[in-house]
Amino acid sequence: MDVTMVMCLLVLGAVVGFAAGLLGIGGGMLLVPFLTMLFAWQGMPPELVVHAAIATSMTSILFTSVSSVRAHQQKGTIKWPIVWAMAPGIILGGLLSGGAVFAALSTLWLSLFFALFVGYSGWSMLRNKKPKPARQMPGVVGTSAAGAGIGFLSGLVGAGGGFLSVPFMVWCNVALHNAVSTSAALGFPIALANSVGYVVSGLNEGTSRPGMLGYIYWPALVALVCTSVLTAPLGARMAHRLPVQTLKRVFACLLFALAAYMLFKAWQTFAAQ
Repeated sequence: MDVTMVMCLLVLGAVVGFAAGLLGIGGGMLLVPFLTMLFAWQGMPPELVVHAAIATSMTSILFTSVSSVRAHQQKGTIKWPIVWAMAPGIILGGLLSGGAVFAALSTLWLSLFFALFVGYSGWSMLRNKKPKPARQMPGVVGTSAAGAGIGFLSGLVGAGGGFLSVPFMVWCNVALHNAVSTSAALGFPIALANSVGYVVSGLNEGTSRPGMLGYIYWPALVALVCTSVLTAPLGARMAHRLPVQTLKRVFACLLFALAAYMLFKAWQTFAAQ
């Protein structure tokens, strides 16, 4: 990587780390579109660009989630029973998507899938529909099943699961600040399971290029982590100062912008075929 690329990654890592702490999203959804642009700019093969962006993004969450969780834990807002109930399903779903399905999908379908799910999550958050007062988190089995779905879908888009877990927990009457904090803690098992899957599924495809570990481009990963772990706690502290409605609007607007870019990327891929 040249100096310009490294500087871009350091700045991107700082911004994404802050967003990860603020919104509990792991930062993956913000990283993927920008990494897609940077990797394409550096001349990575088009058929590998989105896969590498998603895998590198997800692996960075291993580090930002730990940094973010420490700050949220100091506020005492993480719902650990939800984390323990979701974690087994998340690991299973992540291994399945990262280790099997991910490699089978083309750039077009990955881009389109990312855009649709992220856009829907933003719309769900922005419409601010009040959940039924009596609704609660399902039992251990139901919560673990929800975790499997979140882990699987997160692996396909390279995100820490907050784009699904936060709306899901809010729908179950978990307070937004608690949902954001808990989602930050869920980012680690999601990232761990999927990262293992990306390495295994990409051994044949990715390792032929320098710097690739499966589908993970580790030089970019190192640059991202250097700054993201420093800014994630700042975002986590800010999350507890902002009003709930402001937090929801920021979350939704970010998701819409990312969905629009990845739709454009899907269209570009389709037009080139």
